[in-house]
Amino acid sequence: MTYPLNGIKVLDMSRVLAGPFAGRMLSDLGAEVVKLEPPEGDITRMWGPKIAGISGYFHQQNAGKRNISVDLRSPKGVSLVKDLIREADVLIENFRPDVMPRLGLDYDTLAAINPQLIMLSISGFGINNPDSNRAAYAPVVHAETGLVTRQAKVSNAFPADIGVSVADTNASLHGLVGLLAALYARQSSGQGDHIDLAMVDATVVTNDGMNFALAGVNHAVQNEVHETSGGLLILAGEFKFIWHQLNTIGNVVDGLNGAAGVDLQEKISARRAAARYFFCETCKTRDEVIDALDRMNIAWGDVRPATQIRELECVQSRGTIAEVDDRQGGTRPTPQSPYRYRNLQSQVRAGASYLGEHNAMILEEWLGLSESEIAHYSEVLIAQARSD
Repeated sequence: MTYPLNGIKVLDMSRVLAGPFAGRMLSDLGAEVVKLEPPEGDITRMWGPKIAGISGYFHQQNAGKRNISVDLRSPKGVSLVKDLIREADVLIENFRPDVMPRLGLDYDTLAAINPQLIMLSISGFGINNPDSNRAAYAPVVHAETGLVTRQAKVSNAFPADIGVSVADTNASLHGLVGLLAALYARQSSGQGDHIDLAMVDATVVTNDGMNFALAGVNHAVQNEVHETSGGLLILAGEFKFIWHQLNTIGNVVDGLNGAAGVDLQEKISARRAAARYFFCETCKTRDEVIDALDRMNIAWGDVRPATQIRELECVQSRGTIAEVDDRQGGTRPTPQSPYRYRNLQSQVRAGASYLGEHNAMILEEWLGLSESEIAHYSEVLIAQARSD
């Protein structure tokens, strides 16, 4: 079995989540991914508990990548990065749109160096528009694109950010799709491309409720959590559908006996009370609840904290959580590559690297530099002390 992206070289200049997650997936698919960090390192090196000096958050998003640290404040450092880009198939960055041009690393400059380069630029609001240079993290995009308002409507609570950085991960995955499409097109054209990917665009296109908003309809589908004899279960579908299944298949009645003149709210309250009684009293055990839901074709899920993810049988069966060498004699649980092929391979192949751990190795392998030539760049190459 072989990795589908074996032989592809990726220079990952991105930080935090949107860019690094795309780079992590490319690594799992077999690409040689080199993360390039500034001397101060990616801020996520400080997020989460550390094992062997590497934080959990940084490890998850950068597992399998080698690492080089270059000071881009120095012209010599920028020159060195250009040499690396000359050898790369893919470049990933998620700075504000004005940063790469100021460094002299804009796409037009880089395409002149390497016409086959595929460059992915992820930013909050995209390139060349009035919002381009605004600072954008996932919560900002969640708020601007309606996700925070939607969450408040569904939960009947004061607006608050949603609990997962979907604006980042959506942008990352759409960036991954764009990169793979460009790599495929390059096979016949021989030409690289620049992907300008805005987190706003990725969030809007993957919002399944956007059709209501664009039609001016104030509606959000609510999949509710129900108390049952089997614990807290989320049931897929609005209550209108749940009640239909309870009534027509489960023979649950609302006690109103079709009385005329009953207003809508009274009818809904009666049906919710009947549903609650059915799930908590009529069904006295978890098995009875699950059997009834399955018979009524209502999809259900246990409301579990992420700390209990390994209790899910499919997670155990599929190896969804891999054990990766933690660099101090043990292993570190790490989300596995989600891609399962019949004839190809994809997996997290190693843990995350220390800052600048592979400086000399990358310059030797990618650029063919000798030890003395590498020493010429010593003032712009940074390596992390391992004492922490």
